[in-house]
Amino acid sequence: MPGILVGVDGSDHSRRALSWAMREAAAHQVPLTVMAVYQQAPRPATQIYWNVPTLPEGSPDPELARTAVRKWVDTVADEDGQTEPEIVVDIRTGDAAEELVNASYDADLLVVGSRGSGVWAQLLLGSVSSKAVHHAACPIVVVPGSRQAP
Repeated sequence: MPGILVGVDGSDHSRRALSWAMREAAAHQVPLTVMAVYQQAPRPATQIYWNVPTLPEGSPDPELARTAVRKWVDTVADEDGQTEPEIVVDIRTGDAAEELVNASYDADLLVVGSRGSGVWAQLLLGSVSSKAVHHAACPIVVVPGSRQAP
């Protein structure tokens, strides 16, 4: 997967990361891989699921997920008025951070949102983005969320 790799989970933060990654891929004329990871079981400590957009709970059909993510990518591009670069949607099952880190070995750049859709939304950096920052095999960009008053 040479080019830019962006991790998405359907959250506003991943939408910002996707939008940023699409602009960069188009500007540099490189392919963009959009990766969503479905976690089969909840994380034991937090009971949080990786929020793949419109994926029916309990049935991680990769083709259904790929179609849902592709539709979401097209919606983001339309809303932002962007020309889409060459895009590949990659759906995986497992630990989101681990899958992104593993895929980063073949990427030129990894892009993630500062945090996802989990219950710890007040954190400045979520667990997936934190792990990616510390373990990615390529340069990484963490796209911040919008600023909100405390």
